[in-house]
Amino acid sequence: MNSEKPPAQDVVALTPQQAGARAGEVLDEVRGAVVGKPEPLALVMLGILAGGHVLIEDLPGLGKTLLARSFATVLGLDFRRIQFTPDLLPSDVTGAPFYDQRSGEMVFRAGPVFTHLLLADEVNRTPPKTQAALLEAMAESQVSVDGSTRALPDPFVVVATANPIEYEGTYTLPEAQLDRFLLRVRMGYLAADQEVGMLRARVARAAPEARLRPLSGPGEVLAMRAAVERVEVDDDLLEYVVALVGATRSHQHVQVGASPRGGLALVQLARARAMLELRDYATPEDVKAVAVPALAHRVTLRPELWVRQIDADEVVREIVASVPAPRTLPRTAIATPS
Repeated sequence: MNSEKPPAQDVVALTPQQAGARAGEVLDEVRGAVVGKPEPLALVMLGILAGGHVLIEDLPGLGKTLLARSFATVLGLDFRRIQFTPDLLPSDVTGAPFYDQRSGEMVFRAGPVFTHLLLADEVNRTPPKTQAALLEAMAESQVSVDGSTRALPDPFVVVATANPIEYEGTYTLPEAQLDRFLLRVRMGYLAADQEVGMLRARVARAAPEARLRPLSGPGEVLAMRAAVERVEVDDDLLEYVVALVGATRSHQHVQVGASPRGGLALVQLARARAMLELRDYATPEDVKAVAVPALAHRVTLRPELWVRQIDADEVVREIVASVPAPRTLPRTAIATPS
């Protein structure tokens, strides 16, 4: 089995505070294009910093595609988009070998998955077989085609958009694929004043979309991810994360609780949030802030609950409110004078 890897990139070391400041600049620039969505934007930024993939689930026309493209532009990442349709084949995602008549050899033609930031648009409008083509790429940052394993560029981020399952022509995402997403983000409608502001900005700039400046690059994104690993997490906080994940498995409304991968996601997102707040230590508030995006899509509720219109977000919020949080702070916070 062959393995082809892209060339390594130089990574400049950053402290959590420096990386958090850079991430804040990226967020400020993206807000120039995506109006009135501060929380979803921050969550997508956290997903990228934590080294995971992001699922954006909401109604059509709420800016999901614009959000993904804006992050790719400002972060200076290569960007490709796949429109998932019922007739899309797995080879349309990963690529496939083809016969080169000039050389008389089989040559691999890379698919759109070979990029830094991949927008999987309306990922639940394609059959499960094609959805599964993303699984290896998302889990291992590589694809296996025709007996060869090919590494994907580093960093590699999938931002997938999905329409509500009630919409015609959608397929349910497999639990294994949902678990590969570090977090799920919901966009929601703008408030009336925000929507007026969006329309006013569109008229004022006399162009379909705002122009964004590239502020970063693949190497700096890797450096920001490395800085997340320097954010301290106290043992009490790890026990709190385990208690939250465990509570999803014993809750009366839950049929299948969050996997251990959910706990890993919760810790990394909490560290990324702490860094974005210019801290080098995570707190219980960081964990609480990302618990619903990190865990709700990993929880399967009992089938009868759809009649009562109870969703997983509500259940996770209830769990966060009921599980006692630790009051201790990491050693670095105690040692740092206020």
